[in-house]
Amino acid sequence: MKAFFIRNVKRLSITTLIVILLISALSRIVSAGLAGLPDEALDPTDAPYDRNALLCPPSDEVSMLITQIGQRGEDLTNREMTVALREQDIAVARQEIEGALARLTEAEEKLAARMQQSSTAADSDVDQLVRVYEGMKPKEAAVLFEAMEPAFAAGFLTRMSADAASALFSNLSPEKAYALSVIMAGRNANAAKE
Repeated sequence: MKAFFIRNVKRLSITTLIVILLISALSRIVSAGLAGLPDEALDPTDAPYDRNALLCPPSDEVSMLITQIGQRGEDLTNREMTVALREQDIAVARQEIEGALARLTEAEEKLAARMQQSSTAADSDVDQLVRVYEGMKPKEAAVLFEAMEPAFAAGFLTRMSADAASALFSNLSPEKAYALSVIMAGRNANAAKE
């Protein structure tokens, strides 16, 4: 778009230069034609005269050039108007895009806040359950943990205090205690090591 605009400006500059040169040439032709007249013919106080009669009529080539220059000027004006309309369309589209981006950013921020709130609420609920299981007698808690899926139960055990977890482990069946131990040990197995 910028290159198109620069090309049009260059064309307009060249056209303007041609017009100036033609006007200069025509004024020299007129001056040369008037220079050959006697001074009395140029003095408007002596006798009325027809100034247009003193000018030589333009040739067909000059008339054609003047017509072409006028047509080019109209073409450039039309192109400038087209470019201006396109620039307006681009500005409107840019504003619409910026508005949509602002709305999207706002929606993302709201979603992130809700996700954080949900995560915090879930963590709070899990912490509450951990405190409940820690407060229970180890034999009663072991009955519940035996019924839980091992991965689910391991999540609670990792949050429990070491004393409460060991008391609970001592009341679990050996198979369940082994399964929970493997899951808990495996959670950090893929973590980066220094």
